[in-house]
Amino acid sequence: MPWNASLSLDYRFDAPRTLLRFAHDGPLRVLQSLYPEGNGICHNVLVHPPGGLVEGDTLNIGVSVAPQAHALVSTPGATRFYKSTGQAATQAVNLTLAENARLEWLPLETIAYPGCQAVNQLHMDLANGAELLAWDVTALGLPGAQQAFNTGHINQTLHWPGVWREQAHLSAADTALLDSPLGLAGQRCMGTLLLACGTPMTTLRREQLLETVRAAVAHHPLATTTGATCPNERVMVVRTLSPLVEPAMDLFKHLWAQLRPAIWGLGQRPPRIWGV
Repeated sequence: MPWNASLSLDYRFDAPRTLLRFAHDGPLRVLQSLYPEGNGICHNVLVHPPGGLVEGDTLNIGVSVAPQAHALVSTPGATRFYKSTGQAATQAVNLTLAENARLEWLPLETIAYPGCQAVNQLHMDLANGAELLAWDVTALGLPGAQQAFNTGHINQTLHWPGVWREQAHLSAADTALLDSPLGLAGQRCMGTLLLACGTPMTTLRREQLLETVRAAVAHHPLATTTGATCPNERVMVVRTLSPLVEPAMDLFKHLWAQLRPAIWGLGQRPPRIWGV
């Protein structure tokens, strides 16, 4: 029988602190709110005790951030889509930011196990002045355990209605996509980091942020498989390909540390869970 879970996180700013109210159904939880950077930024860790999804399972996560509030959300481990023989397993994340809200959505990687039938969706909606710094890292199979992604598929969607959309169908049978130089070029981990802004960025700001990213990437081992661009005035996107998860996560954590001061004038103190 499918095992479904949902979690709703509602952040509001009650000066001087960002506070969280939450509701959950099924095996999906949020740990205690932490304030390692002071009262203005609320850090939370999402926990899914089963540790993964199989056929028919669904995870629905909704995050709402009220005006002036700032939240940082991460996870203690990977999201795993296990082998399925029938129905797809689905994770759907909806991020809604009110005026002048800030959210850092920084989960650890998603792993598509051989034989999985997976749907992974992230939808966002930003009001004027709101800003979202987020990433998505997806690994196909487990190369370190010699478990190649030789069967199954995963559908990936990143969507801001009316502003930006990326969608991919990654099938183990599509060797042209997985192995071609015009596709994943034999790499089995891909990542997208984005900055989404409710108010259009000026040309100067876009150029400065792209310069920051490109300088940070230049000396990283993934420099030759990483690129940054602004597809429009409201979105900056960094994409990377990697043979394994660890170099991609290392790159994105490094970029996060460089972008926080450039975007918001904030420090580079990483969430405690990343050091566990």
